[in-house]
Amino acid sequence: MVSAEAARNVVGIIGNVISFGLFLSPAPTFWRIIKRKSVEEFQPYAYIATCLNCMFWILYGLPVVHPDSILVVTINSVGLVLELIYLAIFCIYDHQNKGRKKVVLGLLVEVVFVGIVAVITFTCFHTHVKRSLVVGVICDVFNIIMYASPLSIVKKVITTKSVEYMPFFLSLAGFANGAIWTAYALIKLDLYILISNGLGTIFGLIQLIIYACYYKRTPKSEDVVKPSEVQLSGATRA
Repeated sequence: MVSAEAARNVVGIIGNVISFGLFLSPAPTFWRIIKRKSVEEFQPYAYIATCLNCMFWILYGLPVVHPDSILVVTINSVGLVLELIYLAIFCIYDHQNKGRKKVVLGLLVEVVFVGIVAVITFTCFHTHVKRSLVVGVICDVFNIIMYASPLSIVKKVITTKSVEYMPFFLSLAGFANGAIWTAYALIKLDLYILISNGLGTIFGLIQLIIYACYYKRTPKSEDVVKPSEVQLSGATRA
């Protein structure tokens, strides 16, 4: 019989694979930037935000904060590296330097913020339960925001009765990612992973239901640049 710990590890590895796919989802955007040697109208905010999300989940998964969370650390470390690569590409091809300043300032503020939280956590709280509470709540806040961000397009879908600007595979991947990390959190109860990913699963399901309702009404067009090619950033949710 498979132990709960073994099952949790398997589910966590599957979650790593799905999250890795989400982290790779902006790759076509940056390949386009490289080919055109310009960032055009692209903005770096989503990728800067994802860096902050990754840094906090890495902090949360450290043994001194929340033991037995190595799979949380691994995928968010990979995600952080990928996001920094995306931002480096953005800076290289931002010829007007406006976005470059935003990237540098944004990352600097994030590092200081995470550093302050880490210092407070390690110096003021001396048990895993208290440290997990402090960092876990912060992680949940940012994770829920990132899960909910694609819902901003739902109003447009309902108004136009078209899913032209709602990327199906990204919505499906977001739902699958939330569901698998919810399962991971339930096998060995991790309240903080459970809360944000449980809500993320619900948000993802809402997107898929909306997509199903309006898919057949959508006019076919091959000339429109989809949001998945523009501003959506892969974000780990665990």
